[in-house]
Amino acid sequence: MARRPAAAPRRDRLLIDLALQGGGSHGAFTWGVLDRLLEEDWLEIEGISGTSAGAMNAAVLAHGHLQGGAEGARAALATFWRKVSEAAALSPLRRGPLDVLMGRWTLDNSPAYLAMDLATRVFSPYDLDFGMPNPLAGILDEVVDFERLAASPIKLFITATNVHTGRPRVFRNADLSPAALLASACLPLMFQAVEIDGQAYWDGGYSGNPTMTPLINECVSNDTIIVGINPVERPGVPKSARDILNRLNEVAFNAVLLKELAMIALLRDVADPGNEKNAHWAQMRVHLIRSDLLLGLGASSKLNAEWEFLTMLRDEGRRAADEFLARNGQALGHRSTLPIEHLLDPR
Repeated sequence: MARRPAAAPRRDRLLIDLALQGGGSHGAFTWGVLDRLLEEDWLEIEGISGTSAGAMNAAVLAHGHLQGGAEGARAALATFWRKVSEAAALSPLRRGPLDVLMGRWTLDNSPAYLAMDLATRVFSPYDLDFGMPNPLAGILDEVVDFERLAASPIKLFITATNVHTGRPRVFRNADLSPAALLASACLPLMFQAVEIDGQAYWDGGYSGNPTMTPLINECVSNDTIIVGINPVERPGVPKSARDILNRLNEVAFNAVLLKELAMIALLRDVADPGNEKNAHWAQMRVHLIRSDLLLGLGASSKLNAEWEFLTMLRDEGRRAADEFLARNGQALGHRSTLPIEHLLDPR
């Protein structure tokens, strides 16, 4: 009789935090990462910081988890992204026939996308209503009970950018609403600013993508897993106007996160162990899950919500998370796997 393979040794539960970047439809990659991590019963999510699509994933996960644990969270995420695709089914932002035939996910050759791209360079959402109401508003009302979300044991930190001050506002569980999540995802060239409490807000990526500080100041976990969507490094120098704008957005949306990681690296060296707050910063273990596949996807594909594309990204997210766990799972709870010290090198 064949012997059964030995079961993997059961691990002690480990508190972790998640930091989820935004990136439109590319947030389906994060869906896949979360779907895989939720299969690990030894990982307990204490807090999630999210921006834009990362904010949507964070709120949906926390609400689903409140209703049905890890399996409830996985089901809620699948429902959310299915509804996103269904809402976009009649959108004119579709791939051109040649791109479909060639298996390319770009919208660069879509007449509707090209028209919208040109319009945003000439008109603002206040000149023309091309931005239209954000369809995510109705979806969020369907899939998230925000009154119940306020009681979720998973701490949420959702960042939006105050238009007047340029500073981040971090919405926590009790502050969350569809408007707060839409504010976190409000691209100013596409949508009018979202007003909350008399203040106007734009996409949180400009001031924190995502914000790390509350994960450290308000959580006890020493392990934060960043799910990266926006490439930090990209080879070559962009030459076309479209590529230049795309790279500018990537640089801007990574800048605050890189500064916070540099602060963590610095405090590792200089923190006073007697100062509890500084010591927690210094003890942080930072990890990153990313994929080179996202590096090859153009900016326009962030508006592609075809189900085939979203599930491809989900599967890539699961693959990347599986690879991360195989390579770095034993390091969780013991050491960082993201070498942030090089951020202190000015070269």
